[in-house]
Amino acid sequence: MAITYQATPTFTVDGVDLSAWVTAGAVTHTFENLDATTYAVDYRTFQPGLQSNSATITLFLDYAAAATYATLAPLVGTQVTIVFQPASGAQTATNPGFELTDTLFSVLPVINETLGTLSQVDLEFVGGSYAALD
Repeated sequence: MAITYQATPTFTVDGVDLSAWVTAGAVTHTFENLDATTYAVDYRTFQPGLQSNSATITLFLDYAAAATYATLAPLVGTQVTIVFQPASGAQTATNPGFELTDTLFSVLPVINETLGTLSQVDLEFVGGSYAALD
């Protein structure tokens, strides 16, 4: 069994690499649960509905040109493509890229400050088509 050590993950938004600022990330592939219970059974049964994929990425907020804020601010309220990969390098079966295409980026926290700490924000992406790339 190989467990992935998270030392060099990569994260891109519309092809722009923001890996240098990322501290954590999660991509979730899920389907909505549709209740298909009938009078013929005495338990709940469910069927898969529409995909309801999402991602949450935590990164340092940097206001420099070509950094996180300058890259992300124009994308708020649009559908983007993100790819989160466990390690840098080629995408393979043991290092797949997890992609959400046409995922909505609707909220950008523009400031999150605490005295004596580095400014971090959580980015949320909702919906879109999921693919595991290898």
